[in-house]
Amino acid sequence: MGVPNGLLAELTWRGLVAESAQGLEERLARGPISAYIGFDASARSLHVGNLLQVFMLLHLQRHGGTPVVVVGGGTGMIGDPSGKSSERNLLDDAAIRSNSAAIRAQLERFVDFSPGPTQAQMVDNRVWLERYSMLEFLRDIGKYFSVPYMLAKDSVQQRLASGMSFTEFSYMTLQAADFLHLYRERGVEMQMGGADQWGNITAGLELIRRVVGREEGDPPATFGLCSPLLLTREGQKMGKSEKGAVFLDPSMTSPYDFYQYWLNDDDTLVVQHLRWLTLMTADEVADIERAQSADPGGRPAQRALAFDLTARVHGREEAKRQVRVADAAFSGAPIRDPEVLDALFESLDHYEFGDQEAGLDALGFAVASGLYPSRSEARRQIEQGGLSINDARVTVVDAPLPDLVAGRYLVLRAGKKRLMIARRRAD
Repeated sequence: MGVPNGLLAELTWRGLVAESAQGLEERLARGPISAYIGFDASARSLHVGNLLQVFMLLHLQRHGGTPVVVVGGGTGMIGDPSGKSSERNLLDDAAIRSNSAAIRAQLERFVDFSPGPTQAQMVDNRVWLERYSMLEFLRDIGKYFSVPYMLAKDSVQQRLASGMSFTEFSYMTLQAADFLHLYRERGVEMQMGGADQWGNITAGLELIRRVVGREEGDPPATFGLCSPLLLTREGQKMGKSEKGAVFLDPSMTSPYDFYQYWLNDDDTLVVQHLRWLTLMTADEVADIERAQSADPGGRPAQRALAFDLTARVHGREEAKRQVRVADAAFSGAPIRDPEVLDALFESLDHYEFGDQEAGLDALGFAVASGLYPSRSEARRQIEQGGLSINDARVTVVDAPLPDLVAGRYLVLRAGKKRLMIARRRAD
């Protein structure tokens, strides 16, 4: 199965088109386009919910277009109501600058910022938004938005019952002002985003149409394109503030947890995610889908997705390490690789011990480590064959501890599912 030529054709077979503006296909037929996506700077890291939009920029650049990243230094101080149940906290200048720099570094793993005809650009909308006085903004932007038009937007309707400040109500006018500025100053013809941004995007299209004087029926000057949303396992929009959010920053979500998140992807979604979140061709995805159908227990699709995304976000060597770590943790085979043990100690339940604990017997150590809540429970599990240390089953409660792996580690398993890594403190 071949991949259709052209940006829109590729996004379509990948399932990445949820909404598109009229006339976009005709515009793309004339050649590459410059397009932007906005990311707020309310945290120092993007999260996996942003990945669909990041891949939209990547595909745009691969097809000869120019990706423009707008970091919301201005709008990030206001807060987009789309998909939110509460108003976000406002940030100071220093936090926004720091977060923006961190986000730029993460985006560099996806799009190319080096000089060239498709060089990615990154701009902060505070640069132009802060130039407006309140009266100027109301005169130059606000007059084009009727209250009924704004009230009809889904993002507003969803929040009216629970309460919504004027600050957030005005968000769509600020985002529309971004689009107008980028169209005028940089020739940006398209805004992209998640499906929840369609109302804001169409507000920008309407503002530009009215400001530049285009009449109904004239060919459009600007366009919009929305992807689906990447949802949590519970079907909710993935966001930074959502419980269980998975970040790209390794200090916020470890590479182990990042890899495991995708390794445990739902069987019903994983092939779709391969189309959305990798650059695999249609033929490669089809081959993996057939392998998944033939051996679902082996999880070839999840393994391919987890490796590909971890390699892109954290580097190929880190992805290889996480494969070794996952295989060691869950294969049941003895773990002897110190590098793997280091990673497991940081990622799983762990216990650090000294000379006193090193002198305990197996039962005493299992309780001291927290593997079991009491001596009676540990004794019962040992009698039932449920405890192993360094992959040797403990058969008597007063058994001595085995030699440390690599001079530092003990690997404790309680039954088939619980794994704990104990490490001797360096004195």
